Amino acid sequence: MEISTLAVYHCLVFVWYFFVVYAIAHVRTEERPSEVFLYGGQWKYLTILNLVLQAVFYGVSFLADVLRLIKKLRCAKCVISSRDLLFSVLAFPVSTFVSISFWILYTYNRELVYPKSLDGVIPLWLNHAMHTAVLPFAVLEILATPHRYPAKKKGLILLGSVSFLYIGWVLWIYSVTGEWVYPLFALFNPAGLVAFFAGSLGIIITFYNFGEFLNRMIWGDAIVILDYRQKGK
Repeated sequence: MEISTLAVYHCLVFVWYFFVVYAIAHVRTEERPSEVFLYGGQWKYLTILNLVLQAVFYGVSFLADVLRLIKKLRCAKCVISSRDLLFSVLAFPVSTFVSISFWILYTYNRELVYPKSLDGVIPLWLNHAMHTAVLPFAVLEILATPHRYPAKKKGLILLGSVSFLYIGWVLWIYSVTGEWVYPLFALFNPAGLVAFFAGSLGIIITFYNFGEFLNRMIWGDAIVILDYRQKGK
């Protein structure tokens, strides 16, 4: 894809995610169910954190495109490295995890992740913007441009660290409020909860590896060229 076309695409997706974050942030307080958005606010939900993550990623991607268009290649190189790290370690695996895990659990028993009381507060289009559209956008990003993945060990350490931070945040909220972020967690005893978190971590690592596989399968030769250029040879 041409850089100018890529810049337009990244700008439009950035605006889209910014709009979605704005829309969910301005759901009227008086209309929210009593169990939603209390301690920790919307920042306790992985879905919301992922929307912010995607907005940041596409903003960085747009900046990289603009720097390339105006021939600021030294600055662009640094921004592109940040873009690729964001996409490979967080943007792709987290958006894939959010979309697939949400709809599997929603189909099984929606009350475990998205109570019916939310239907009168969050419109259907916004639900799909948060939980459906994130996956095709992530796949389109792989199709649109190659990304240089970090060394496997580094990538998994970063992904694991962020995952443990979120798990710690969930546990902290429970310790303060006595309520779980998602009703699903109340079904488990401590051992079951550990097993669930471990399984979720395994799944998101699988999505990380899948993203790397797709990226290399589609852009194999281009990635070799990226590696060659970034090493300054």
